[in-house]
Formats: sequence, C-alpha cells, structure tokens
Amino acid sequence: MAEQNIVEAINRLLQESPQRNFAESVDLAINLKNLDMSQPKNRVDEEILLPHGLGKDLKIAVFAKGEVGLQAKEAGVQYVFTDTDIADLGADKARARAIANECDFFIAEVQYMAQIGKNLGAILGPRGKMPTPLPPGKNVGDLVNNAKSSIRIRSKDRLTFHVSVGRKDMDVNKLADNVETVLNRVEQALEKGKHNIRSIYVTTTMGKSVKVV
Repeated sequence: MAEQNIVEAINRLLQESPQRNFAESVDLAINLKNLDMSQPKNRVDEEILLPHGLGKDLKIAVFAKGEVGLQAKEAGVQYVFTDTDIADLGADKARARAIANECDFFIAEVQYMAQIGKNLGAILGPRGKMPTPLPPGKNVGDLVNNAKSSIRIRSKDRLTFHVSVGRKDMDVNKLADNVETVLNRVEQALEKGKHNIRSIYVTTTMGKSVKVV
C-alpha cells in the first residue's frame, strides 16, 4: 500500500483539477538537489514496470522476422520491422522520425541491435527509445506485455524532470502505488537517495500541481 501522503496528494489533485472531456495524464515532477548533472553518473535513466500500468494502450514496434515477428503481431504490436525495413527507415528519416514519435516502446531481436544503432540510433537515441533487446529463446509476447506497463525515466542533464504515472480516470490507490514504485526506483538510482530529492509534485496535463514531498 502506498504511503498516505501520496494518496492524499493525488486525491487533492483530482478534486481540484478542472474536469476535461478526456482522461488527462497524471504525472510526477521530480526536482533533485546537490548533484552535478553534467556528470553522467548522477543522471537518472531507469526503465520501470508500473504495477498498474498507465491506464492506456501504448504503441509498440518490434524489429524481428519469421516466427518472432508472427508472435509480435499476435501480441498486438503496432509495427513489425524486418532487417530490410531497418535500412529503408534509415534512408527515410521523415518516416523514421514519425514512427519514433508515434511509438512508446521498441523491442528488437539481439542480432539487429547494431544495425538499428547504425541506421536509427540518431533518431531513437535522443528520444530515449533505443530498443529493448530480445534475447534468443525469450518469448516476445512477454516482453511486449511488460512494455505495455513500463515507463522510462531520463533526467538527462536536468535537475527537474517529469514522468507519467497514469491517468485521472484510474483508481486513486492504483495511481498511488505507481507513484511509490517510481519514487523508490528514483531514490535507489541517486547517490544519496531521498537526500538528493528537493521536492516532488503530482500534476495533470492541463491542471494544477500538488506537492507530495
């Protein structure tokens, strides 16, 4: 069960945010302190499996062929690209950028990682969307299902960064569990744990912010 202060902050946020005709995203704004973010070792770069997902369907692309490609399609991914497609996307930067922006996650068979890095690294890398490698023998469907409930936190060189933890129409306790999961991982990633955290807020896409810590 998430800590009471997290539940209270989310309740207040939901009560005080205006009603919209769509389900707004609920985000965390995390502010760090006493860290030199020009040093890569101090940056947060974590992939986190949320216990209750994001409350929406994520778009996933898989680089694979043959049986693995068929399994990926059965798992409901948006795109399956073969090795030939990688070179084609590398040559068509506009289409590659559109797909990089459209998809939330990418998965690739291990043997394609070098080719993807060469052809698409400049597009996927800065977006934090380099594919998760699929080891030989691992079921791509399992990786797809995990990806549908995962988020990626990347602070880069900034002391303040945001990450989505769900949507307003989700149960408050489920949102709070997601928040606590993220905060625990962030603390583990920081040199001095919670002592490197200045403040944390929960926010909605177009609403207000409520302080958690």
